[in-house]
Amino acid sequence: MTDAQKDLVRGTVPILKEHGVTLTKYFYSRMFTHHPELRNVFNMGNQQNAKQQTALAMAVLAYAEHIENPSVLLPVLDAIGQKHTSLSIRPEHYRIVGKHLIASIQEVLGDLASEELIAAWTVAYGQLAELMANHEGQIYQKLADTEGGWTGWRPFAVKRKTAESDEITSFYLYPVDGGKIADFRPGQFISVRIFIPQLNLFQPRQYSISCAPNGDYYRISVKREFGAELNLNGMVSNRLHDFINTGDIIDVSAPAGNFVLAASENPVVFISGGVGQTPLVSMMEELIASGSDRPKAWIHGCRNRRVHAFHDALAKWKTEANFEGHIFYDAVDTDADPEFVRNGWVDLQRVDTANFAPNSEYYICGPASFITKNYNDLIAAGVDRSFIFFEEFGPQTIQLN
Repeated sequence: MTDAQKDLVRGTVPILKEHGVTLTKYFYSRMFTHHPELRNVFNMGNQQNAKQQTALAMAVLAYAEHIENPSVLLPVLDAIGQKHTSLSIRPEHYRIVGKHLIASIQEVLGDLASEELIAAWTVAYGQLAELMANHEGQIYQKLADTEGGWTGWRPFAVKRKTAESDEITSFYLYPVDGGKIADFRPGQFISVRIFIPQLNLFQPRQYSISCAPNGDYYRISVKREFGAELNLNGMVSNRLHDFINTGDIIDVSAPAGNFVLAASENPVVFISGGVGQTPLVSMMEELIASGSDRPKAWIHGCRNRRVHAFHDALAKWKTEANFEGHIFYDAVDTDADPEFVRNGWVDLQRVDTANFAPNSEYYICGPASFITKNYNDLIAAGVDRSFIFFEEFGPQTIQLN
């Protein structure tokens, strides 16, 4: 890529900042019009709520801003690559995306899209696609080389379905072929794919694995969505609740994700909101099962005891050595332990964080606003950014680190 072409790409940064989402919305509409089969690959719920368009706009903007040295984006690109491989995104998909993204830039910018600018972005996208495809190829190769590993989709049977609360149900998934399954790191997710009759589409969704590695099965714990007008994400979760039962078979991808429990001996503090507890349950179960002496604390918030999944496990862990629990409910039962359960939203200022060691690692998972608030509260309390890890469900739209 020439210096002149890099200058042209950088010159589009102001336009991308102002009109990036407009461009990506146009792009997705264009691509799905020409390739309707890709609706089976992409999460249409994230198309409906514009999270995917926003995430792509942010990624394109970041690439344009760092066109001189795109390698600085590798941590972000790895997170995207982990999700792409879990959805079986392949190099041929990048060719389709590139064709329609470049066409969209040309059509949306109109007279501002000179031949030189289009040529520059064509080269820029080609480099980005090659970077991503090569990185994802390494992930696929690692999965193929892993005992019990696989790429693409593999049929799994639901052998157990357990209600964890009024809203959250766990599904225990075993491989239909009876073979081994890939090990995983606590905090990772799998994708599941089911057919949605209302859409006449297969739809993939990613769910955190909510158990410690065991060599036999994966457990996902799925929240039922309520409301008169459910979005498309809720349709998938609710279909799992209402129509997927013991003995049914669903497609599953191999474990992926880089929100994982660090291999250290530092104390850990888990901070979760609602169903955001699921990857943290996996981490905690692994710490307990391994007999880890690492000091452990959990700060969790949800509406009430009835919707709090894994409450009994958390109460049991409270009796373990080196564990400290703090639960926040919108409505607290009268018989709740006041030293364990508090009224209101999660507020770190109401937790005696003086008990937490300076080298504690903080793992946050929950809604975007929940993550942002608690991340900023930790920074304000003097916690080093390098000790804070977070997972945003769905496309990445939070930029904190």
